[in-house]
Amino acid sequence: MTYVLPDLCDDFPENIQVIEPGFGNFGGRESFGGEIVTIKCHEDNSLVAAQADLPGTGKVLVVDGGGSLRCGLLGDNLALKAEKNGWEGIVVYGCIRDVDIIATINLGVQAIATNPMKSVKRDVGLLNIAVNFGGVAINPGDYIYGDNNGLIVSNKALPKAD
Repeated sequence: MTYVLPDLCDDFPENIQVIEPGFGNFGGRESFGGEIVTIKCHEDNSLVAAQADLPGTGKVLVVDGGGSLRCGLLGDNLALKAEKNGWEGIVVYGCIRDVDIIATINLGVQAIATNPMKSVKRDVGLLNIAVNFGGVAINPGDYIYGDNNGLIVSNKALPKAD
């Protein structure tokens, strides 16, 4: 079973906000969704690494990297850890790297671009705060869904397609 974003937008318009286009689908799972856990960071993926090590069943990690195109905030090693720990997906407002391997991992991954450079690790960033990108306020505890049509945010859990 998967999520079909056009159908969710049709069936639940009062609960949906559409994140502006510009994200690509890179993960091995083309359709994903779950409860939002947020990170705000700039070119430092320390918190992404820490969260990937935690149980993530039913959750999607939303990383506000400020739209920076200077380095990847997610690579294959962290994506594999996130998959192992049950995360549904990771959305990065910024870049990812190791895209050929990430495409084989059973994890939803969307980002705005790719960059082979790794990020720094200075343990700088904020966890579970409201973030805003793509014209949408994104709050921890809300829900995000992604497929090849884009990304949507909802204030409640939405059903999978039959």
